[in-house]
Amino acid sequence: MMRASRRELLIGGGLAGLALMAAPPAWAADAAAGLAPMTGGAKPISTQERLGRIARAQELMRAQDIGALLVEAGSSLLYFTGIDWWRSERLTAAIIPADGDVLIVTPGFEEPSIRESLAVPGDVHVWQEDESPIALISDFLQRRKLDKGAIAIEETVRFFAVDGLQQALPDARIVSGASVVRGCRMIKSPAELALMQLAADIQIAAFRHVAPRIERGMSQQDIQAMLIAASRALGGETDGGLILIGESSAYPHGSHIPRRVADGEVILFDAGVTVLGYQSDISRTMIFGRAADAKQRLLFDQVRRGQDIAMETARVGTPAGKVDDAVRAYYASLGYGPGYKLPGTPHRTGHGIGMDGHEPVNLVHGETTPLAPGMCFSNEPGIYIPGAFGVRIEDCFHMTADGPRWFTRPPASIDRPFD
Repeated sequence: MMRASRRELLIGGGLAGLALMAAPPAWAADAAAGLAPMTGGAKPISTQERLGRIARAQELMRAQDIGALLVEAGSSLLYFTGIDWWRSERLTAAIIPADGDVLIVTPGFEEPSIRESLAVPGDVHVWQEDESPIALISDFLQRRKLDKGAIAIEETVRFFAVDGLQQALPDARIVSGASVVRGCRMIKSPAELALMQLAADIQIAAFRHVAPRIERGMSQQDIQAMLIAASRALGGETDGGLILIGESSAYPHGSHIPRRVADGEVILFDAGVTVLGYQSDISRTMIFGRAADAKQRLLFDQVRRGQDIAMETARVGTPAGKVDDAVRAYYASLGYGPGYKLPGTPHRTGHGIGMDGHEPVNLVHGETTPLAPGMCFSNEPGIYIPGAFGVRIEDCFHMTADGPRWFTRPPASIDRPFD
């Protein structure tokens, strides 16, 4: 089932972007000829690891006097159960009790597919089109005598499910499940880090393949089509991300004004691929057709220094927001900002990443969560000059006991942006 991203709707042109994501044109596929998948050694998350995740969630629930956790279809359902499912008006969800096996509720006609992908022990209860999935959930909680205590809700669960559960169980106390889910998902295991490393390697390889094939007069969609074809040929799943040309690069998520490649203009790539559920997110800025001018070179070097300051600041135990503060203080000393004002850096220095391209927590002013081994972040303190151009260089890293470690190393120079 196709799920559209913000990036593809902004840059791919709505329905046209969806069509491109589904099937890049033949000429773009031809441009990817000769590329081979890099995913032959990829190892999926094991059942044993998923059971460990559930045990960790249950430990956190018991410590907080929570009886059960409701998780709807999406990345957290995949994380805990192995079920990779989409969201529709028909609810598919899991109830993870503080003790015991998981319950899955799903439409009756989806049962075979759900059972096929369920990777942990659990019961599957189905509801028919004229029945309520909330009734199945409330019955389960009542049988477990959990209907009068705290029931945690994963933070992306939709309102209709939460409201229905509260009405079905008026004596229950509905609470946020963020502390439980984040307490599991924020710290990545070696198996997760390996998949994220592979996703990063594929994206960089795709950039390197596409960049020399860009031609004068190409549109943003033309470059995106080549990038999709190359990324898929290398074994990654992708929506093509953002391609920003010229002045569009001055706005972090681009603009709807069509632009074509011309000599001396900025081309900004911002894309990621998914490998077995885990994502990369990388940005590169290049100059097409000639060497960078003095302004372009200066902005590139300032952004690169910002990335280095972020890495110098990121140490175990440091509040995540201090990383953003350090970068922003340096940029302010150069005359940008202040704070998040333009010209400067209007967005956070980085975001968490894992199964979702953006996950808690963020490298943003005021975030007090201390950095810990296993946390993963983007490092992307771009600088944008409205009406002119912008530079974003984005590489992700993970925390170790000895400090941060890159998944991909930033380029040293605007002259070699993909090295």
